[in-house]
Amino acid sequence: MAATVDIHALVGAYALDAVDDIERAAFERHLRDCESCTTEVAELRETTAWLAQPVAEAPPPRMRDAVLARVHSTPQERPKAAPASGRSGRRSLVRTWIVGVAASVVFAGAASAGTYAITQQQYAAQSASIDAVLAAADARLVSTQVEGGVVTMVYSPSRDAGVAVLNGLKKPEGSYQLWMISTSSSGDESYRPLDVTDSGSGRFYVKGLAPGFGVSKEPRGGSKTGRPTEAVGGLKLR
Repeated sequence: MAATVDIHALVGAYALDAVDDIERAAFERHLRDCESCTTEVAELRETTAWLAQPVAEAPPPRMRDAVLARVHSTPQERPKAAPASGRSGRRSLVRTWIVGVAASVVFAGAASAGTYAITQQQYAAQSASIDAVLAAADARLVSTQVEGGVVTMVYSPSRDAGVAVLNGLKKPEGSYQLWMISTSSSGDESYRPLDVTDSGSGRFYVKGLAPGFGVSKEPRGGSKTGRPTEAVGGLKLR
């Protein structure tokens, strides 16, 4: 492992089993003395396991057939030569895991916990968008504890899009709302409101990234002011 690698930065790759033997040994030594990394690894593994679960309700047969047809019509990539370094290998393994997750998420959509219905056409389009983010070569994963659960963002800078995952947050008295957050050169923050959900778990497609992503507690239906009422968690995307 190169001396310039920040050992804390291996949390995500270690949780996805995407480190080489040298990095694994070094990181496991680090875990013995780092409570925060130990906690984060456990949370990431719980979140990724939840993300990979199939949805309980089977999709309509026509939608399933359409997705399977698309899969069968996609050319199979030829095996590539083994990477020259462990770092490249980890990137490949992370991407392999994300592509695998995409197969289980393709029918999940991003509807906010039953608060509204969307047509099959919208559902399929949003599923394809989620699939594209998760399969992107530059997909990244960040995660944090929020309200007794975990908020994770898988995002692709090249696609300017992401998939936000709420897992096990306490059920709000009103609603949770997602936000993209930017800061001006003078330090003023601006907020772009995203999805609203009355549940503590769900997946949400986000188009248009900003330096920050946040979650807030709001009255039922979302913020009435265009700004977060009570911020409860956030993630730095760049």
